[in-house]
Amino acid sequence: EQKYGLNDAIVLLKEFSKLKFNSTVDIIFRLGIDPSKGDQAVKGSCVLPHGTGKTVKVLVFAKGEKEKEARESGADFAGNQELILKIQEGWLDFDRVVATPDMMAEVS
Repeated sequence: EQKYGLNDAIVLLKEFSKLKFNSTVDIIFRLGIDPSKGDQAVKGSCVLPHGTGKTVKVLVFAKGEKEKEARESGADFAGNQELILKIQEGWLDFDRVVATPDMMAEVS
């Protein structure tokens, strides 16, 4: 198992960036803390500047004008009863779901 400094690792990653598939990178930091002590716990998150590279498919349950608005806003799928029936038949080709308040009872 090879260890690299930060600058060497970045150069190496750029060489691999020519791959034709989405790859992942694991980064391990040695922080020199004792995780069993609560005051030394490291917690947090960050937003990557260019996202994670994964395209998220959004489905919106809406009726009428709200359905049209969802499509115009970039939703991959928007509708009401037809989408509910499609999902009940086993279709799950989406990542996130949003529903307008008037659709909540039907979706549940």
